[in-house]
Amino acid sequence: MADWQEITGGITAPRGYQAAGITAGLKPSGLPDLALIFSEVEAIAAGVFTTSQVKAACVEYCRQRLQAKQSARAILCNAGQANAATGTQGYLDTLESALAIAQALNISSESVLLASTGVIGQRIKMDALRSGIPKVVTALSQTGSDAAAGAIITTDLVTKSIALETTISDRPVRIGGIAKGSGMIHPNMATMLAFVTCDAVVSPHLWQQMLARAADRSFNSITVDGDTSTNDSLIALANGQSRTPAIIEWGAEAEKLEAMLTAVCQHLAKAIARDGEGATCLIEVEVTGAHEELSARQIAKTIAGSSLVKSAIFGRDPNWGRIAAAAGRAGVPFEQENLQIKLGNFLMLENGQPLEFDRAAASAYLKKASVGAYLQQDTVLISVNVGNGHGVGKAWGCDLSYDYVKINAEYTT
Repeated sequence: MADWQEITGGITAPRGYQAAGITAGLKPSGLPDLALIFSEVEAIAAGVFTTSQVKAACVEYCRQRLQAKQSARAILCNAGQANAATGTQGYLDTLESALAIAQALNISSESVLLASTGVIGQRIKMDALRSGIPKVVTALSQTGSDAAAGAIITTDLVTKSIALETTISDRPVRIGGIAKGSGMIHPNMATMLAFVTCDAVVSPHLWQQMLARAADRSFNSITVDGDTSTNDSLIALANGQSRTPAIIEWGAEAEKLEAMLTAVCQHLAKAIARDGEGATCLIEVEVTGAHEELSARQIAKTIAGSSLVKSAIFGRDPNWGRIAAAAGRAGVPFEQENLQIKLGNFLMLENGQPLEFDRAAASAYLKKASVGAYLQQDTVLISVNVGNGHGVGKAWGCDLSYDYVKINAEYTT
């Protein structure tokens, strides 16, 4: 049993946070497009960002900010324009955005972090942003999580939000999160944005370590289409408003906090993978028996990212040979005679030898997932064992449908 419980409130469930989401006129659709997350006090800040050599201006800005100062009070996110590959003027727009929201909040611009999402190569519509900033500040609320979650999405079909609560030193500690992502999803990092708030007291160094490990076990373990974005950002704040003793070194309390942080990130990551453009189900791959966790995750990510595996799942074809082929090309050594593959409860390969199984029933299992309840009965489980090692890893993806091509063929038109 997990040592925490799910609660309502999303990003504003932890103490001392407010959020807002408004329509500022950034999106051509007229849908909400400007979000703000605000901590009532200075919060420890950590971040994990895209590894792409082509980085959006907001990513460069946040990396520099966090290197200089590991704390923040505000995260401003615009949707509609990615402000990536926009040159010097794009970066100047970012600096102006930070200064404008800082002045509106009466805080230092050094306490502002930024994120953008939308079409690459398009600058932020600064006139709309300037007029929207006073409105989003006015809209800040302790119940504003849903509005913020709705203002950061682009091609997403659903918003993504979660909040968990545990007890540390006999006091409740909460972590909340919101995320967006549907396409251009692939490890390192996966187009996605995720924002996490926490009310624990934790040292900056430890918080950054926790977030990096949580990202590896969540956002860096999902794939939709094999494309990494220019804007991927995971930003986490911890403001200490739970009034618990400071967590400054590794121990039982730090372990509990990181486990809950990882659970929040994994929920959001799975929601992103399930919401993959055109997807009909979530694919969860668990690999066991590897020499180490990293190797197990590498095999799992390769299987989850295989276009052939994803297409077979969409076609409700229990073609385990594609799973075996993906595992074999993951770059992780293992003995073929140790390979075991299961699809749901159907054992298809044991000790490297194919087994008879009910193909019709296995196909029906895949069909059932495609109509199952969201993030409950809509998951296809692929279990792979490669040996006797202690390494266990998971990855998540989605099936590859005709609609994925249609959505992305018409993305800018």
